[in-house]
Amino acid sequence: MYFAAAILAATAVQAAVYDDGYETVNSPTQPVQIRMSYQGPNAMMVSWNTFSQIAQPTVKYGLLPNLLLQTASSSDSSTYPTSLTYNNHVKLSNLLPGTTYYYLPQGGNETKPYSFTTSKQTGNMDPFTVAVVVDMGTFGPLGLSTTTGVGAANPLKPGEQTTIQSISQQLSSFDFMVHPGDLSYADAWLKEEIQQYLPNTTRIMNPTVYEHINNAFFDELMNITAYKPYMVSPGNHEANCDNGGTTDKSIGVKYTEAICPVGQTNFTGFRNRFRMPSAQSGGLENFWYSYDHGMAHFISINTETDLGHGLQGPDEGSPEFSGPFGLMNQQLTWLENDLKSVDRTKTPWVIVLGHCPFYNSAGGICTNCSTVFEPLFHQYGVDLYFCGHSHVYNRNAPIYKNVTDPNELNNPSATWYIVNGAAGHYDGLDTLNQPLMPYTRYAQDKEYSWSKLIFHNCTHLTQQAIYSGSGAVYDEATLYKNRTCGGSGGLPTSLPISLPTSIPTALPTSFSTSVSISIPSLPTTI
Repeated sequence: MYFAAAILAATAVQAAVYDDGYETVNSPTQPVQIRMSYQGPNAMMVSWNTFSQIAQPTVKYGLLPNLLLQTASSSDSSTYPTSLTYNNHVKLSNLLPGTTYYYLPQGGNETKPYSFTTSKQTGNMDPFTVAVVVDMGTFGPLGLSTTTGVGAANPLKPGEQTTIQSISQQLSSFDFMVHPGDLSYADAWLKEEIQQYLPNTTRIMNPTVYEHINNAFFDELMNITAYKPYMVSPGNHEANCDNGGTTDKSIGVKYTEAICPVGQTNFTGFRNRFRMPSAQSGGLENFWYSYDHGMAHFISINTETDLGHGLQGPDEGSPEFSGPFGLMNQQLTWLENDLKSVDRTKTPWVIVLGHCPFYNSAGGICTNCSTVFEPLFHQYGVDLYFCGHSHVYNRNAPIYKNVTDPNELNNPSATWYIVNGAAGHYDGLDTLNQPLMPYTRYAQDKEYSWSKLIFHNCTHLTQQAIYSGSGAVYDEATLYKNRTCGGSGGLPTSLPISLPTSIPTALPTSFSTSVSISIPSLPTTI
């Protein structure tokens, strides 16, 4: 077998070293796959996995790395059918906003703590940066690597660094990371077997392969998520173990989600692995929720199910049969109430994160999503909608109902739409349609990439697109909104980057449409 002969069940108990074929741990309670999520400015959820259940998951933490004097515990240690591990969640409460803490989940033999910084107080106007990654799967022998299976494309170049490695190298440059859907691509397991990428695994439905890929991904990601909050949204590849179906042409068989065992359907792993701040924001589980960070209000929506108005999401109905998870129109009602409640004097920026695009030059558009969400975005002045699903980079102009805002990025009334689903996974990249849509301002489909959102102050927001392989910025655009800054904090005395005053008309190895408009410069002095 490709994996070690002794595959560890989550309930196994023994004193020997644990080896699941991907990772080796010295104890069944050793924390792995550590990750965090904001729970408001005064709390943090710490989550991790273990190979056995813990009666009382515990985290020690404090303000100094050698003085972890505080302790938080919970009873939240659970698994699900087919999972090889248990998910453990502990909430650290009564924390100071914007403060660095050191912490260590208990159960292993580690002595060096990890660290995190709590979210900025709502209304703090100090600049900050967010890392954005979408459609990012597992790298290495279980996912995207320098080799491919039969019929696969876009392998990594020899020596090319992955998106996870690229983000890790810039860890100190951002406050937290958002991932609006398609995590790990564990549902590529069957395709990888059929295409002989996993040559020693069987084509018989093997649920452990799916779980091994999941575990591999979150182990890789831990270099980031043990130090930076990781805020996720649902994507179609979280729905089940064979999203979209897989065809084995050699034997003429089309597999569907019907092959998925209990535990690998209906977003089960996604629901168990995370604890997003839905309780604090009136949302629902990890599907929809919101939170503040300094001068920005972030909203995570579910474009896969629960759209409202009787419209079906991409993963509802045949053949996926996922959801709904809320009552009729629950997500839409929640979203409107959330948008109504935003205090724009404290959080002038409103950012929505979801999986499916409304505007894109490479297809994959969710028209039902735009039907229900876009009017609310426009009515309540959402500044930016960031998504993926399409495995390209596509920066559009601000637009509403297919009409480009004449102001472009200079104080538009329409929402700005950006797609960057090019982070990389086993299936590689998609292809842009030519000619590009008239609202597209810059797009590329040749290289893996991720993005940064840089909040300078209440009037200027920059989006940078970054090549994963080199870490270089290949596209940059700044949105200007004409408003007066309130709240606390101050402006930087110097800018971390040089801001463009016009939108580039062309960049190498990519496509753009020609447009130029003057954007007020960000002041370099207070």
